[in-house]
Amino acid sequence: MALLDTWQRSDFAADGITHPIYRKGTGPGVIVIHEVPGPTPSVIGFGQEVVDAGFTVVLPHLFGTPEAPMSGVTVAKAMRQVCVSAEFTKLATGVTTPIAGWLRALARDLHGELGGPGVGALGMCFTGGFALAMMVDDAVAAPVLCQPSVPFTLGTKRKADLNLSGDDLAAVKRRAAGGCAVLGLQYAGDPLTGTRFDTLDRELGEAFIRVDLPGKGHSTVTEHRDQGAVERVLGFFVEKLRVRS
Repeated sequence: MALLDTWQRSDFAADGITHPIYRKGTGPGVIVIHEVPGPTPSVIGFGQEVVDAGFTVVLPHLFGTPEAPMSGVTVAKAMRQVCVSAEFTKLATGVTTPIAGWLRALARDLHGELGGPGVGALGMCFTGGFALAMMVDDAVAAPVLCQPSVPFTLGTKRKADLNLSGDDLAAVKRRAAGGCAVLGLQYAGDPLTGTRFDTLDRELGEAFIRVDLPGKGHSTVTEHRDQGAVERVLGFFVEKLRVRS
């Protein structure tokens, strides 16, 4: 059986963009945005863990081949796809990735259906900062950044950039000041994440929950999975999304 056979597939359209989405589970909503090269077995497996923890999980398929494993070939193919796509920023600083509008619409749709305090949003690697851009919308109540790696860390300015426009950064700071915490996870010293966690420390203060994992690695909840990191993410979703009686 293919890994996604037990997930419900549909298409979601917004802002003139359509992408497939895969959905599974019950409970509060969580949008898990895959890394490069796509919805790999590790990404799907992590999504299943979130389902098992009592959440409705939506996996958008933005690029790559579903269920294709992480390899040099699949990474190269996916990077060719994202590098020519206008939906994603790669090197520009001080701008929000264009796909953020579609992702925010997806979050609003899911929240409108399921209710509650909001939905969770988790990005990883290339999409790591997307959850921060989604936080501009009040529908997102639990943003998680796993090893955010865009813009690519070429030069000091890009290493520190949050992949947000000035207006969106201001909106994120207002929401953080109003009580919407942001969870960020990276391996300490990961060169692909640059110094953007330092930027988040400075811009969000105590609202940024920073987790620097020991050892060497990159993909905190998938390929180089740290069990403690997974537990922090699941606990964050439980705390922020479950309605207490």
